[in-house]
Amino acid sequence: MEKKKAYLLLANGQIFEGRSFGQEGTTIGEVVFTTGMTGYQETLTDPSYFGQIAVQTFPLIGNYGINHDDFESEHCWLNGYIAREYCEEPSNFRSEKTIDEFLKEQNVIGLCDIDTRELTRVIREDGVMNGMITTENVYEQKEQLLQQVREFAIKDAVTTVTGKTVTEYPCPGSQYHVVLLDLGYKRNILQKLLEVNCRVTVMPATVTVEDILAQKPDGIMLSNGPGNPEDNPEIIANLQKLTVAKIPIFGICLGHQLMALANGAKTYKLKYGHHGGNQPVKEVTSGKVYVTSQNHNYAVDEKTLPANVGMISHYNVNDKSCEGIQYLQAPIFTVQFHPEACSGPQDTSCLFMKFIDMMKGDK
Repeated sequence: MEKKKAYLLLANGQIFEGRSFGQEGTTIGEVVFTTGMTGYQETLTDPSYFGQIAVQTFPLIGNYGINHDDFESEHCWLNGYIAREYCEEPSNFRSEKTIDEFLKEQNVIGLCDIDTRELTRVIREDGVMNGMITTENVYEQKEQLLQQVREFAIKDAVTTVTGKTVTEYPCPGSQYHVVLLDLGYKRNILQKLLEVNCRVTVMPATVTVEDILAQKPDGIMLSNGPGNPEDNPEIIANLQKLTVAKIPIFGICLGHQLMALANGAKTYKLKYGHHGGNQPVKEVTSGKVYVTSQNHNYAVDEKTLPANVGMISHYNVNDKSCEGIQYLQAPIFTVQFHPEACSGPQDTSCLFMKFIDMMKGDK
C-alpha cells in the first residue's frame, strides 16, 4: 500500500519530508534520538518517553516484529516515532504483529523514509528541540504551525504515567519486602526484584510517606520516569522524609534525580540527553567502566551536592556527568543508568544484589 506523504517540522524551522506509518495525523513532542540497535519494543513502551518523539538512529526498525512479552508497560507513551525504514514483514517465531500495526493500535503517529542521520546531527549540534509530525502540508501554514511547536511543553508527566492503585506481587519464600514507588516504572525493574527473592508492592507516585511506611518495607525502590525532575515538589518533599527514616533505598534514573533534589542538589537539562544502550559509565572506587542503557534528558549537577550528604559513585565517560551517588548519612544509593536494562547491557545488574545486602545489613 502506498504510504502517505508526511513531514517533520522542527522548532528551528527545518522541515524533513518523508512518509507516514502507524497512525496518520498531527502530533507535537520533544524530539530526541536513541542509539539502540535492538529494543525498539522497550523504547515504545517505556513511560520515560512520555511527551517525546523518539528518533531511531539504527536504520532498520521492526525486523523481529512486536510481541507482548517484551513490553515495559501496557501502553506506548511516545507522542511520535521516527525511523529511517521499518520492516513490513518481520521474521521471528515470537512476533505477533508488525510495528506499523502496533503503532496504529496505540494511536501513535510515525514518520519514515527521512534521513535520520542528518536529523540526529541537527539534534546533536542544536540540542533537543520540539517538533511536529504531520500528514498536512506544512509549507502552506508553516508560521502558524511553528508557533504551536515552540509553545509545546511536557506537563504532568509523572502523574500521567504512574499507576492509580497499589498492587502486590508475591514471591514465594521471599526474605525481603520492597516498595516500588512507581514514577513511571519499567516492568524489568519489578522482574529483577522478584528474581532476587523480593516480595514487591508497587505504589503510585501520589502516595504519602505514611502510606509507604505503613507497608513496613525492608527497602524502597525509586523507579525511572519522565519529565523535568523539578516539576515534582510533593514527591521531593516525601523523599526528604524517607531519607530521615533510614530505610534502605535504591533509586534509578528519575528516582536518582529526585533523591538528589531532596538532599540539596540541583539538576540541569543535558543538550541532547542520553538515550540508548551504549553509554560508558565509570565506577569511581574500582575504576571499572561499564556499558549501560540510559534514557534521560536531565542530570544531577554534582557540584551542588553537599559534600557531607553524598559522594559521586559513577560518572559518564563521554561527558563526565554524574551517573551515581552513594549517600553518607542514610542507607541510600542511586544511579542514572538502568541496571535492569532489556534489551540492553547487563553489566550493572549486580547493583540489585547490593540493594539486597543493604536490606540484609539493616535487618
